This record gives sequence, C-alpha cells and structure tokens, in this order.
Amino acid sequence: MDSSAPEQVADKSLSESAAVSEVRDSAEKETNKPAQIASSKIGIDAERIRSSISRLTSNSTDELEKLVAKLQELQEFLKSETSRVQDEIGSVLDGVGIIIEAIAPWKTDAGANARTNGRDKLKRWP
Repeated sequence: MDSSAPEQVADKSLSESAAVSEVRDSAEKETNKPAQIASSKIGIDAERIRSSISRLTSNSTDELEKLVAKLQELQEFLKSETSRVQDEIGSVLDGVGIIIEAIAPWKTDAGANARTNGRDKLKRWP
C-alpha cells in the first residue's frame, strides 16, 4: 500500500496542475472573448458598410450610364438639327441671291431713269 500512496499523490498533483492549467486556459479564453466579439462585430459592420456602398455606387453608376446614353442621344439629335438648319439657311440664302439677281436690273434701270429725270428737272429750272 505504501507504493500506491505516492502514485495517488503524484496523480493528484498532476490532476491539480492539469486543473490549474485548464482554469488558466479558460480564463484566457474568456478575457479574449470580448476582443474576439468586438473584432467580429467590427468585421460584420465593415462588411455591411461595404455592401451598402457597393449597392449605392452600383445604383449611381447605373443612373450615370443611363444619363450618358440620353446625353449622347441628345447630342446626335442636336447635330442632325444643326445640319438641317444649316441646309435650310443655305437654301434661303440661295433664294435671296436669286431674288437679288432678278431685282438688280430693275434697280439699275430705275436708278438711271431717276438720275436722268432729276438732272433734266434741274436743267429746266431757270
């Protein structure tokens, strides 16, 4: 029996040291838990923020792409309208040129007659 007593004492001291070690490990885990919880909460918050930013920028990007498309359509419309108006102005100027050419002989004939008549009147005065 004497030989079993030292074994029991050794087993008790091993089990006590194992228990102390276990308690120390669980205490460290408990003290690290708030940090882990805070870390995971920050990670979750960061992921939520990233998700929100991604969703908002996606919506904004889509809206900007639609706006760009509409502005390009408007630009094409304005180019075609500018070309059309320039063509119409050219046609009007051609028409005015034709009218001026048609009236020019009348104007020079009327001007010559007016000058002659005016001189004649001046010569008839005493």
